[in-house]
Amino acid sequence: MDRPVEADIRTIARMSAVPTILRIISEATNLRFAAVARVTETSWTACAVLDRIDFGLRVGGALEVTTTLCSEIRSSRDPIIIERASRDIVYCNHPTPRMYGFESYIAVPIIRRSGEVFGTVCALDPLPAKLLDGKIPNMVKLYADLIAAQLEVEEQLEDSRAALAIAAETGALREQFIAVLGHDLRNPVFSIDAGVRLLSRTPRDERETLILSQMRQSSARMSELIDNILDFARGRLGGGIPVERRMVHDFGSTLARIVSELQSSHRDRGIDVTMDFRGPVYCDPNRVAQLFSNLLANALAHGAAGGRIAVTARESQGGLLVAVTNEGPAIPLQVMQRLFKPYARVPTGEPQAGLGLGLYIAAEIARAHDGAIDVVSTEEHGTTFTFRSPPPPSSA
Repeated sequence: MDRPVEADIRTIARMSAVPTILRIISEATNLRFAAVARVTETSWTACAVLDRIDFGLRVGGALEVTTTLCSEIRSSRDPIIIERASRDIVYCNHPTPRMYGFESYIAVPIIRRSGEVFGTVCALDPLPAKLLDGKIPNMVKLYADLIAAQLEVEEQLEDSRAALAIAAETGALREQFIAVLGHDLRNPVFSIDAGVRLLSRTPRDERETLILSQMRQSSARMSELIDNILDFARGRLGGGIPVERRMVHDFGSTLARIVSELQSSHRDRGIDVTMDFRGPVYCDPNRVAQLFSNLLANALAHGAAGGRIAVTARESQGGLLVAVTNEGPAIPLQVMQRLFKPYARVPTGEPQAGLGLGLYIAAEIARAHDGAIDVVSTEEHGTTFTFRSPPPPSSA
């Protein structure tokens, strides 16, 4: 794992058990200098230090790795234990004890679960000490294993913190993007709409009236497309579609207005409406109106030519139920499976207007209300989209 040594020092510093481990090792072995070292092929760096002999090494201090015994430990993965260097068969003439002035020394590798050697837990003293008692090597090895395990935990936490920071930054950028996008797209439409309204106040002939009417319709359509694009961006970029739920009185009049608006542009289609609201409804009225408008527009677009549309809206077990049914052939299974995906369309063989986001946005609005949209489609009974949302919390 290629990590900067500075990051490893910070990771060890966050491990509150390390100073206690070094103190226990020092007291159990009578070695007055103890350290956790990061050891690589080219460096030896102190990550934690307990110094009772003024050895002179501080956290972040580095030694030439080839002058230490930790380089050998890193290669062999075996501990080194020296009770009295001046009399030790292997180390009596070794340059390292003379260079650093110690008689007794113990170092155990810290080996990660991946098999990589992080470094060592080591301790030394200018005076000789009894270290070959089986309890001491085992104890130091256990502490080395504990540090290795804690390293994994700390690095996972660090990665999680970094991921959260990136997510927060991404969220802020997402909101800025949506705000700028909405501002830059809406302003030209507002200008066109204002110009059309101004021109509509002046005398005009039949041809001019028709052109202004078409411009007004195009402006409204552009506004609708912009709303869909922004809602799509919110849904897909992780923010979800925001809703502000509250107790809404006379919600049926809101739905009736949408039916009237869509009926005026589809005068050849019949829309049968059944509503039963005996009290307030807990929802975001604007968002549910948007959901209902999308479902009704979808039914008008894809229902059988000349077929009737049935709308049902009522309270249901303390929550809200809105259903839209259109006559026509059943939706194929393969289309049903991706019906609420962005850009999904029911194939008709005819050119289709819009972005194919209506059902996706409706489903996102339902999800934001802790509800869902179900669809049932058969040859006999046509296609029914049903939105259900739960009742308000007791505190609402």
